[in-house]
Amino acid sequence: MDKSFLKKITKVDKSYDKRDARMLSPLQLAYLGDSVYEVLVRTYLLTNNNVSVNKLHKKAIKYVKAKAQAGIVFSLEKNLTEEEWGIVKWGRNAKSLSVPKNANISDYKYATGFETLIGFLYLTEEFDRIFDIFDIIIEEK
Repeated sequence: MDKSFLKKITKVDKSYDKRDARMLSPLQLAYLGDSVYEVLVRTYLLTNNNVSVNKLHKKAIKYVKAKAQAGIVFSLEKNLTEEEWGIVKWGRNAKSLSVPKNANISDYKYATGFETLIGFLYLTEEFDRIFDIFDIIIEEK
C-alpha cells in the first residue's frame, strides 16, 4: 500500500506534537483513529479483492468490529512500545457514555484503546508506525 496517501489526504493547518496530542481526550483521538483505521482496512480490501461492495463490507467487519479490534490489541501488545501500550490503556480507561449493543464492554474498551493509539499516531504524523502496525494486523488475519 502506498504509504504516502495518508500524508496526501491530510490538510491540517495545525501540527501536533506528542504533548499537543495528549491534550486531547482519548475519545477524541479514538474518533479520529476509528476513521483512519477504517480507511486503511477499506483501501487494503479494495486493492486486494475483486468482489462486490457487499462482500467488501462483510470482510471489513472482520477487522473493524469491537471484538476484532480487541483481539488485535492483544495480538499487538508484544509489538507495541511502552508509550504506545500506555496510550492504548489511556483510551481503554476513557469514560464513554454508550456501548454498541453488539459489543461487550471489555471488547469495546480495548477497541477504543486501539483507536486512540491510531488517532494519536495519525495526529503526530507517525504514518510509518501506523503502517507497521497495520502490516502486523494483516499478516495475522
